Order: sequence, then structure tokens, then C-alpha cells
Amino acid sequence: MSSLRILLRSLAVAGLSAALLAPASVARAEPTPAELTKQIEKSSTELERIVESYNKLNEEIKANKATAATLQARIGPLQEQAERSRADVGVLAATAYKTGGMRTVQALLEPGGPATLPDRLGTLDQLTRQRQQTIAGFTDSQRKLIDQKTRLDATLAREAAQAKQLVAGKKKIEADLARLYELRRQAYGRATEAPARSSSAGSAPAISGSAGVAVRYAYGAIGKPYVWGADGPSGYDCSGLTLAAWRAAGKSLPHNAAMQWDATSRISRSSLQPGDLVFYSGLGHVALYVGGGQVIDAPSAGRNVSKRGMNMMTIQGYGRVR
Repeated sequence: MSSLRILLRSLAVAGLSAALLAPASVARAEPTPAELTKQIEKSSTELERIVESYNKLNEEIKANKATAATLQARIGPLQEQAERSRADVGVLAATAYKTGGMRTVQALLEPGGPATLPDRLGTLDQLTRQRQQTIAGFTDSQRKLIDQKTRLDATLAREAAQAKQLVAGKKKIEADLARLYELRRQAYGRATEAPARSSSAGSAPAISGSAGVAVRYAYGAIGKPYVWGADGPSGYDCSGLTLAAWRAAGKSLPHNAAMQWDATSRISRSSLQPGDLVFYSGLGHVALYVGGGQVIDAPSAGRNVSKRGMNMMTIQGYGRVR
């Protein structure tokens, strides 16, 4: 084989190898900062929905625990009542047995008893009614007790199932967080934003009443980190921040954006006042309005509580704390 032919064959093989390797090298290309930012935003939005679902589950478990406690408190007196009624019925049965069944009744009808037959019959009727009431009271107490116990068992079973979901949800959130933090390291050189001072956003406006308390609290939270499932004081997620701000003002809100939507009164954009809540599309995010078209919110994992323009996402509506 001539040297020219060998050279041509070598070039052909090299060209084929380059063609085969080219797609792999493109696939391994590092994403650009813009691509990473887009991935981070998408992952953050998805993660926030999962966190809010976790928060909702937590709120439901709290409600179930409260229901279970109420049912337990009701069951105690019902058990006592049922036992008393059971004892009363037992006494009636024992008395009837010891006196030969209807001896007391017979005594009423014999000479020497009540003077007139109506009196005798009235006394007999009264005894019969008392016995029927005692037995009816016993069975009614039993029914109530069984009903309350059935409801309690169902509540406890639901609570146990939700607790399992909670554990599974926590594991998913932690896995998603690890991926998100790695994306942030690639894009920004660190997994979380550097701590910032609340004074960087300026001072809180002078607002009176409970709304003013909530707004001042939110200003004081600026620069603190987003911490999923947290409602302060060292970190917050979105609904945890609005909850904590209004808790400082003496109002109670659930730890979930969708539940806060249900717990507040609907208002128009033109009616917005500092302290109102701004809800975003899908009810996966909520922020506290502080005036001038600005809100304070806990944005997403890896970021800090900040003051920013309220139109950063599609707005679903507005709520006023009752």
C-alpha cells in the first residue's frame, strides 16, 4: 500500500472519529450563566410549590390534632355518663330480680297501697317511664360514645397517613434543595445570597395600627435567609413571613399561601394599603404590601427576604387580613 493511500485512510478515520465525538462534546458543554439562571428560576418555582404543599399538610395535621384533642375531651364525660346509665340499668334489673320481678308493682295494686286506683296506676306509669328513660339514656350515651370514638379513630388514622406524607415530602424538598444549591454555586459561586442588612431597604413608613406593626416587622426581616417551613425569627419562607408579620400584630394566619388567601378578604388593586397581602398565580407565593408598589417577601431557597416591586410575577389577587 502506497504512503499516499495510507495517509488518505488515516485522514478518513480521523474525520469519522471527530464526527462521532462532536455531539458528545456539545452535550458536555457547560451551561451559560443565563441558562443556569433560567434553570434556577424554574427549580425555585417548582420547589416553592412543594414547600407550600408541605406547609398545607402541616396545617392540616395541626387541625386534626386539635380535633382529636376535642374528641378526647368529649369522650371522657360520655364514658362516665354511659357507665352511670349502665349502673342504673343494672340496679333496676337487680331490684326486679330480688323483689321477684313485679313485687313492687303488685304492692301498689294491693289493699293498703295508694287510696285510689288512678293513684296506683299513675305511680306504676311513673316507674315505667323512669325505667324507660334510664335505658334510653344509656343507649343514647352509648351511641354518642361510639360516634365520637369512630370520628377520633378516623382523625388519628388520617393524621398518621399525613405524617408519612410529611416525611416523604421533607426528603423530596431536601433532594431538590441540594440540586438547586448546586445550580446556584455554578451560576453565582455560592449556594446562598450573602447576608444583608435590613437598613439597606430604607426605614419602614409611618403606618398606624396593626398594619403598621406588620409592616415594621417585615422591614426588620429584610436580609434574613429563606428557610423552607420556617416562620422566624431567624428565617422564613413566603407564607411564614406574612404569618409572622401579622402574628406580631396580634392576628393569626395559617402557614400556607392558599390558606391565607381563604383567610383574608378580597380587595382590588386600587384599594391596596400597606399590610395587605399580594398573592401570585397559582397561590404558590405570597408577599406583604408595604406601599409605593413595593412588597417584602421571602423569595425562594438560597435568597434573602427583600423589598422589591410587586409585579415581579403574575398577580392572582389581593387580600386584607380580617
